[in-house]
Amino acid sequence: MINLDKIKEISKTSATKIVLLVIDGLGGLPNPETGKTELETAYTPNLDGLAAKSICGLADPVSPGVTPGSTPGHLALFGYNPTSFNIGRGVAEALGIDFDLEPKDIAARGNFCSVDKAGLVTDRRAGRISTEQNLKLCRLLDGLAIDGVKIIVRPVREHRFVAIFRGEGLSADIGDSDPQWVGVVPKAITALSPEASRMASIASQFVAQAKEVLAEHHPANMVLLRGFSRRPKLPTMDEIYKLKPAAITSYPMYRGLAKMVGMEILKTGTTIEDEFQALRQNYTSYDFFFLHIKETDTAGEDGDFDRKVAVIEEIDRALPGMTALLPDVIVVTGDHSTPALLRAHSWHSLPVLLYSKWCRPDRVNEFSEPACISGGLGRFLATQIMLLAMANALKLDKFGA
Repeated sequence: MINLDKIKEISKTSATKIVLLVIDGLGGLPNPETGKTELETAYTPNLDGLAAKSICGLADPVSPGVTPGSTPGHLALFGYNPTSFNIGRGVAEALGIDFDLEPKDIAARGNFCSVDKAGLVTDRRAGRISTEQNLKLCRLLDGLAIDGVKIIVRPVREHRFVAIFRGEGLSADIGDSDPQWVGVVPKAITALSPEASRMASIASQFVAQAKEVLAEHHPANMVLLRGFSRRPKLPTMDEIYKLKPAAITSYPMYRGLAKMVGMEILKTGTTIEDEFQALRQNYTSYDFFFLHIKETDTAGEDGDFDRKVAVIEEIDRALPGMTALLPDVIVVTGDHSTPALLRAHSWHSLPVLLYSKWCRPDRVNEFSEPACISGGLGRFLATQIMLLAMANALKLDKFGA
């Protein structure tokens, strides 16, 4: 694959505009009763009509068979090799709530969770407690000090929070406590290198103290930590692609991730219509838009097949508000699959459509997993999507003589 330095050499500015619509957790699995995925089940005349004018395919965010987290899934969509560039979930969450990370800070993404008397995780998300309850619990944990390290705890949304470890001699090279499944005990936090042993000990002590503090606050009577990380330095999208990029997303973590790659974060409300409205209001000011919809992933993680279908249908109803703007390039895909049947991220490839006046339309006439596999793009790595979008927007010069 062509590297980012070469892309810098051939990218160029132009008046064309690209919209990347990311439907989080889009991919699904067939309902045993109907044999259709969430996307196949949904009534999507607008997405189907767009697919009929597009070139389609299936994309793998990291590699076939590899289940991606949200961060690598999005990095791939932005054209960054997710195995070469790493933004920890903790850093993305912290930046997403506009927390001012210091260079030596270690940030971790946290979940309030439920555990039973045996210490087994019964709900990784504590029943998705309210953000108001989250704030109260964060206040109970905020400001702890262990071995000279201050621990700052801030709410994100619902059950999610971020923990920042501030002190000297800390390393992010430690494992997660989140087992990612229920019915098991939280994982012991371990050092992944000798220099991280102190940090592993401090994080473990924090979890133990949190368990004591939260004992009477069921369903949020324990915490799970993952994505320990320090803020990295990444080349930005304006440096690589010569774009003026903007992000429209209501969820904090994705705002943080977009900031890391140099996007301007646009104000938006919490609904799908709010986000499409933000696109319309800011359309003349930028040439690349990342429009992110979270609710499909949430429904998939909750195992709610019908709700995921309903969210897809809501997106479809909002789509004409985007297509009426006449973007030069439209890409619609997801960052990973979250089948309701699995209630978790999965390794399944993602449907992709790419529309432009310069694309070579195939014979796909509906936007679904089975239809897109027969599309002209075939099955490919998601890191190639940005180059295809740039090419169709006439933003790349010829490579070589």
